This record gives sequence, structure tokens and C-alpha cells, in this order.
Amino acid sequence: MVTMMDQVKIGAFIAACRKEQQLTQAQLAEKLNITDRAVSKWENGKSMPDSSIMLELCEILGINVNELLSGERMDTDAYAQSAEENLIILKRKDENSNRKNVLFAFIYSIVLFLGIVVCSICDIAITGELTWSCITLSSIIFAYVITFPIVILGKKGITGGLMALSIFLIPYLYLLGILINVPAVFTIGWRMSLISLVYLWSIYFVSCRLCARKFRAAGISVLLAIPLNICINVTLSKLLAEPRADIWDILTIFILLIIAFFLLSIDHALSKVNLLK
Repeated sequence: MVTMMDQVKIGAFIAACRKEQQLTQAQLAEKLNITDRAVSKWENGKSMPDSSIMLELCEILGINVNELLSGERMDTDAYAQSAEENLIILKRKDENSNRKNVLFAFIYSIVLFLGIVVCSICDIAITGELTWSCITLSSIIFAYVITFPIVILGKKGITGGLMALSIFLIPYLYLLGILINVPAVFTIGWRMSLISLVYLWSIYFVSCRLCARKFRAAGISVLLAIPLNICINVTLSKLLAEPRADIWDILTIFILLIIAFFLLSIDHALSKVNLLK
């Protein structure tokens, strides 16, 4: 593993190379589509750049990966030996990270499986058959399918989790409506689900595009909640054949506007501060 002393050396080297390129932390972060806080952590020796962006980082700083991991510019004689050592370090780091993710995913799976078993046993012991536990079982399985990609892959699994949610949400609502014998769960739920999924995917793309500016992404996400609220109210009004908008809906939109303005104002202020770094 890379030691803290190595991280401090690498961080200082990143800072020096960044300044040579006449870039601020915010400008470097924007080029890499990350937060300036992440760059600050690298330069303070608190963390290391993720392997997925190392090549792009090196290209921006005008160095190679071996020099980045060594924390210094290297001559030809020292390059080969250092390259081999750095490759071993990266490999061990990735292996350790994968082991932790697999272990956590295994524990997570066992806990949910035990929850299914306990619910089934209790239901059979009380009623003599599977009744209410079917609702619990289907809900646990649904939650597991959606969250497992995130558990095993971390942030990289968010896309998989959203795709799983998009695929299985409506079938889950259909099954849930049958289990609780309330058809409206599906007839109303699938429409609300489509609207909500469009909103979630919109937030996802905004966050990916503006991950270097979290307050701006948050502000835009809050603004997108306004058309979400309007679409839900209009859809419910048509389905239930009665007006749904009231003073509370207007108040909600007003509050969302205030929150969005506040978040975007913070983003604007931070962008000015970062330009001075």
C-alpha cells in the first residue's frame, strides 16, 4: 500500500505540477470533472487520485503515471525499476479494494437472506402459511436487486442501480398490488413511477455533468423538482377526476425556488473563491 509519507510527497508533486501549468485547484477539478475538494485532498496527502482518472490527470499536468506515483520527475535510469514497483502498488491497492467490496456485499446478502428467512418462519408459525411475509419478501428482493450494484461497486454501481430500478419498479408495483389486493397501487403507481424515473435520471445526468460543482448540481436538481411536482399533480388530477393543486403546492414550489436560489448562490460564491486559489 502507498504510505502516508508517499501520499504527502505525491500531493506536493501534484500541486507543483498544477502550478507549473498555471491552473487553480478549481480549474484542474473542472477538467477532470471532479470536485476541487478532491484535488485539495490529493495535494494535502490525505488521499490518492483514483486510477480511472490518473492518465487524464497526467496528461493535464504534463507528466507520466510513473512520475505521478513516485512523486517526482524521473530520469531514464530510475524509470524501469520505479515503474515495476508502482505497478505492484496499484495492483495491491485494487485487490484490497475489491476484497473489501466483495466481503461487504457478502455480509449484506447474508443479512437480507436472514431477514427473508425470519419473516417466512414467523409468518408460517403465526398463520400456518405464507401470507403477509410475501409482501416483505418481495420488497426485500426488490431492494436487494437495486442496491447490490452500489454495494459491490460503490459509486460506479449507481448507474446499474438506476437501471435495475427502471426495469423492476413497475413489475414490483404490479406484484405488490396483487399481494395487498389494491389494484390502484399499480394503476396509479406505474404512472407516478415513470415520472419519478425521468426525474431521477435527470438528476443522475446533471450530477455526472456537474460533479465538480456539487452546489450547482444540487440547485438544478431542486429546480427540476418543480416540474416533477406539477406533473404528479396533473396526473393525479386526471386519474382521480378532481383538482389536486392547492395552496400547499404553491408553497412547495416557492420553497423549492428559495432552496435552489440559495444553493446556486453558494456555487457562484465558491467559484469566485476558487478562482483566487
